[in-house]
Parts: sequence; structure tokens; C-alpha cells
Amino acid sequence: MAENDIFKALADPTRRAIFEKLAAGGMNASALREGIAISQPAMSQHLSVLRGAGLVREERQGRFVRYEVDPQGLAAIAQWLAKYRAYWPRRIEALKGLLKEMDQ
Repeated sequence: MAENDIFKALADPTRRAIFEKLAAGGMNASALREGIAISQPAMSQHLSVLRGAGLVREERQGRFVRYEVDPQGLAAIAQWLAKYRAYWPRRIEALKGLLKEMDQ
């Protein structure tokens, strides 16, 4: 899945809240709506965007659909972040050095 799709999906605060609830454990759409003031159609739309971005998967259980975080979507985020992980320690050390020079 494209990183742009993932970040667009998570840019919406409601979708982030839904994703965070799912990260705590899978549940159906009705349980997801608890504590979030949105309609059932809006929840379906948010879940569709998260599924489209590869962040959420669904499993039919009888007449209910159970949603959970898709580990492959999380792997895509982790790979993107890994590119920048090496960058920050060097930058922070350079900043510390600059601040130390400015103190003297």
C-alpha cells in the first residue's frame, strides 16, 4: 500500500481514534462507535478508508463483521519510518554540539 494512502487515512482525527481503538483489540462497528459521536454510515465510510489504506482488515462472524488492525499496514508505516530513524540521532547530536558551543 502506498504511504500516501496510509498517511491520508490517519490524517483524520476520527479515523485515528478508530484505529487506536482497533489497536487495543478487534471489534465490530457497533462497539467501535461507542464513545465516538458519529453515525453508522460515517463509521462504515471511515472503516472503508482504513481498509483501503491497508490498515484494517475485516472478518465476517455470522451476521457481524469484526474489524482489526492489519499488521501489514503497520509494517508499511514502520518501513517508512525506518528510512528516517538513522537521520535524527545525528541531527540531535549536532544540535547538542551547537547549543554547547553557544553556552561557552
